[in-house]
Amino acid sequence: MITARCHPALLPILPPPVPAAKTLPDWLREMPSEAPADLLDGEAVRTLKHCPPILDAMGAGVLVPLATDLTVENGEISWDWDPPVLPETLISRAPIGMHVPEQAKGAPFGLTDGMVVKFLNFWTFEVPEGYSLLFTHPLNRPDLPFRTLAGLVDCDGFRDGYVHFPALWPDPDWQGVLPAGTPVAQVVAVPREAQGLTILPMTEAQVAANRDVQEALQTRRGVYRKEHRHRS
Repeated sequence: MITARCHPALLPILPPPVPAAKTLPDWLREMPSEAPADLLDGEAVRTLKHCPPILDAMGAGVLVPLATDLTVENGEISWDWDPPVLPETLISRAPIGMHVPEQAKGAPFGLTDGMVVKFLNFWTFEVPEGYSLLFTHPLNRPDLPFRTLAGLVDCDGFRDGYVHFPALWPDPDWQGVLPAGTPVAQVVAVPREAQGLTILPMTEAQVAANRDVQEALQTRRGVYRKEHRHRS
């Protein structure tokens, strides 16, 4: 459903967008399936590795990767990247830009001494008519040292433009290398049609059905994944 394109001269050097479901983070694969719970006197409990809603969110849509390594040292960001000069375009050759902190003035982001950066994106995105693209921080990824701000773009009518990603970098003391390929944004196609809301009381039959579901979830493992997750 999502089509990504880049300038042909950049195709050999850019890490491509990838389906999010194929690039789950290492920490998720390495975390235990069960862990003893202190509040339950050491009884083993299943970890979020068994939670389909969390995993499905992390695997939704596609991830846009960082174009090249970024070195962060003493509050400065640098890179060693020499993409080709493209005189027929107005695209930047830098992988990152900056926002002045005052652009976030008044917003409750908790930004004090950190930076506001802009990850520059070298891909255009296209979706079928009637869909928009939600660009957001890679879901459930607090391990990343930045926080990409969410935005919704009508890419069926803006398919030839670049969408860049403003992000908060809250820790001024963070130092290291952010490697090429690090996901800087998650992209999910959503219908543009307004989604209404109707509020109703449950019927007696629905209350009974809800009770059956809750009992099943509490007494049988994998009920949601096996019986409910892929119902149409």
